[in-house]
Amino acid sequence: MDPDIQNANPTILNASDLPSRRSDFLVKKRADSGTGLFDGLVPSYSYWNDPFEPAVSSDSEDDDTAEVIDEQEVFDLISTISDPEHPLSLGSLAVVNLPDIHIKHPTSPRSPISTVLVEITPTITHCSLATVIGLGVRVRLEQSLPPRFRVDVRIKEGTHSSAESVNKQLGDKERVAAALENGTLMGVLRKMLSTCE
Repeated sequence: MDPDIQNANPTILNASDLPSRRSDFLVKKRADSGTGLFDGLVPSYSYWNDPFEPAVSSDSEDDDTAEVIDEQEVFDLISTISDPEHPLSLGSLAVVNLPDIHIKHPTSPRSPISTVLVEITPTITHCSLATVIGLGVRVRLEQSLPPRFRVDVRIKEGTHSSAESVNKQLGDKERVAAALENGTLMGVLRKMLSTCE
């Protein structure tokens, strides 16, 4: 066992018990025992295109409609991030939890910007890698979400002895940018994010 691991016995959740649309989708079975995996792609009639349906031009489609992203989708993006100390995911360690993800949609129709707030819960109150974990969550979301989302990652209140300091580091754009220029830290982040689907 690695002597540097501060929390050698964290609580571990079974990956199949974590909330996910992916697992729900894969478990569904039809009456004929099919999975329904391609049901949405194959039309219910024998023609690829219904010859009696009026043609719809692509100009009439609303391309300005933004894809709806909810808390479950954000959880699915970050729950598979690997913990830097344990060979387990942040979801399995309950570092990220679905109830601790909040999406604040714009209140003004003039602003398309939404904010994703993720509150992380370190496995122990004095976790020295809380900032690295928060940075990994932030990087994953900034790479995965559309640019109309702002990402705010924080330590959940009362779960870390230095939460104020860690939150200040995670919220400071200049500190985050400087951290991402550090080769050693980027190596740790790449390893953490390599388990993401």
